Amino acid sequence: MADLRFLLLGIAVAGAAVVMRYRRDMRAVRERIEGLGSRVARTGCGPIEYARSGDGYPVLVVHGNAGGFDQGLLLAGWTIGPAFEVVAPSRFGYLGTPMPSRASVAMQADAFACLLDALAIERAAVVGYSAGSASAIQFAICHLERVPALVLVEPVAPGKGPVMPRPIFTVFFRHDFVYWATVTFFYGIVAGPWAGVQGRLTPEGKAQVRTLLASLLPVSARADGSAFDTYVSTPGLFNASGSEYPFEEIRAPTLVVSAVDDLLALHENARALVRRITGARLLAVPGGGHMLIGHHDEVRQGITEFLRSAVALPPNQKGN
Repeated sequence: MADLRFLLLGIAVAGAAVVMRYRRDMRAVRERIEGLGSRVARTGCGPIEYARSGDGYPVLVVHGNAGGFDQGLLLAGWTIGPAFEVVAPSRFGYLGTPMPSRASVAMQADAFACLLDALAIERAAVVGYSAGSASAIQFAICHLERVPALVLVEPVAPGKGPVMPRPIFTVFFRHDFVYWATVTFFYGIVAGPWAGVQGRLTPEGKAQVRTLLASLLPVSARADGSAFDTYVSTPGLFNASGSEYPFEEIRAPTLVVSAVDDLLALHENARALVRRITGARLLAVPGGGHMLIGHHDEVRQGITEFLRSAVALPPNQKGN
């Protein structure tokens, strides 16, 4: 009996320590998001949360699945040079931007135009990450006069791709504690698909993966948008027909960035996408997985040089 009591006491102490750590980490998450200074624009397309960073030519940054304006700022910091002003909205169903009824990717593209109107920005280069490529592409098609350049980083594209079973999604992306515990205590299991090189990450690379995984918290505040991405926009782009995504109508100079070992947005799909967009260029990254770990400098340089050429930045704006 004494052994059992000590076992139960140990379990209780360990459980209390886990709960305390969870509460501490979630408090830090809330403080991080609040400290980024987002605002909510009242637009003709409804309220849209956004943040701005930097000073220069405007770039509309479209975050990926389970993201938000904060993920947009994070990814832009990794891959876009300082010669640009980043405008990072939260897409439908993420953080401070509500999910409208009967939402569609085309509606999200229109919402980008509404946000730019509210910010008095006539034209902006567009950089779409991962699942954000769907609405970034639609924006370039439906509002082509407002998009002088389009960059798609690790894009979802027509072809094969993974789709998460709904029960798994419900468990991990609607319950903050379950997601937190998974990425905290089982990091090695979940890091591989993101990095593409599990077990061979540098300390800096491991820190970047942890940063991105932690940035998805609170997942409950991103669940509606993530569900839309996972079960509507991403499958719609995987199986895109010419009528749904008339890629040939894109007029903006386009750069597609893709790692050859990406397990989440397959490189073969990115290559096929380049062939379908007139004049598109491919920046093939030799490794780094979906997060381009270890290759941020070369990606930043490639995107910066492309944007500088496409939007004709003045010579004094070096962007690197």
